[in-house]
Amino acid sequence: MSNTYGEWLRSRREGAGLTQQELAERAIMTRSHISHIEAGRRVPSPEDARRLDKALNTGDVLSTFLPRADEGGLADYFEPVRALQQQATMIREFAISYIPGLLQTEAYARAVLGSAFPPVGEEERDRRVVARVERSRLLDDPVTPVLWALIDEAALRRVVGGPEVMAEQIDHLVRLTEAGRIRTHVMPLKSAYELMEGTLSLMWFEDQPPCAYSEGHAFGRLHDAPAVVERLQAIYDLALGEALPQEDSVALMRAIAKDHVTP
Repeated sequence: MSNTYGEWLRSRREGAGLTQQELAERAIMTRSHISHIEAGRRVPSPEDARRLDKALNTGDVLSTFLPRADEGGLADYFEPVRALQQQATMIREFAISYIPGLLQTEAYARAVLGSAFPPVGEEERDRRVVARVERSRLLDDPVTPVLWALIDEAALRRVVGGPEVMAEQIDHLVRLTEAGRIRTHVMPLKSAYELMEGTLSLMWFEDQPPCAYSEGHAFGRLHDAPAVVERLQAIYDLALGEALPQEDSVALMRAIAKDHVTP
């Protein structure tokens, strides 16, 4: 994602002789939120942009040229989303086709990334696998971020990389869940719900507004607008209410893992 917007904001702020903290106070925002916008890690909401225009006396420039969430594809948003995940205090993931990237084993990630189209070379695939596995290291912290995973049963039953890879992947989820590091709820196949349209990641932060990242066929979208984020949170909560309790989810995951390796 181009950071022209953030760079322009920084130049206007510095031209006005303001620190990030001073601009944050004028615009009724947090300093870290200003920092993330200038670095290209966040796109301000329309209300944020309006307040920034007023604080910097820039007319409606920041509002008019606000980056659209649909201007880029998945690759454009990967790096900002990765950075946001590293900053989040709580993450709630939903997956219908594949296990969420933060929870993938190396073997599973290699199988998923190996199915990319157009195909990539072995060196590039290895680079992508390493990057994905590195993302999961945020779970090395025993407390933060709090992570909830809502996983459709189809993602557990779909054979990715072979039966042994699937059994290892599901066992990994079970271990993390039973250790209390994550909460996992399985959505049974009999259920139909709005989240089935794609994957979703909800993120909360200590000192900035929450955001969401949704992903459909070949495209990803980062959402900052409060009304959109709130709607996606509500859709997630409704789906979670239809999912199996955690104890039942763990039992089902164990049974599915066994099914993968039992003739």
